[in-house]
Amino acid sequence: MVVDVLLLKAGVVIGAMALLFVALTVAGFLARWGIRFRLVGISSFTMLLALACMAFALSYEDRQTVPGAVNTPIVFDNSRGLITAAPQEPLPVAAIAPTLQQLALNQARRPQSAANGQVIVRLRQVEPTDEAGVSRPRLLGEARLPLGGQLEDIQLLILSPT
Repeated sequence: MVVDVLLLKAGVVIGAMALLFVALTVAGFLARWGIRFRLVGISSFTMLLALACMAFALSYEDRQTVPGAVNTPIVFDNSRGLITAAPQEPLPVAAIAPTLQQLALNQARRPQSAANGQVIVRLRQVEPTDEAGVSRPRLLGEARLPLGGQLEDIQLLILSPT
């Protein structure tokens, strides 16, 4: 569990402000201020904001990096353990394995309902064909990793370029 210190401090400070607003709300009801019902909304929203900051601070995890990997956007995710990523530019052959490993590590930590308990990450590239305006996807490789697994648990399948 990684704790983001800045968000945790912000949550504590906002929580203290929420307690101040609760005290003002109680005082408003006792003194019958006209703003008392607005203070209820202000104090409840501030409490919600404080809890959200602290929850995000406790649940935040940095993305893992693998040396030699290229950051590629995810173009398909079925939320059941199948993820497809596609690099924007042609990917060097030496960067395919580290990129697959990095994608698999970062996706295996997400809570998913993988049917077989594995995350399957596919890396594909879109290539132009001989026909004008027509392209086709080409699979570069695939990585399989059990949910919550480590770098050593990754099974790679790298397809040879043709």
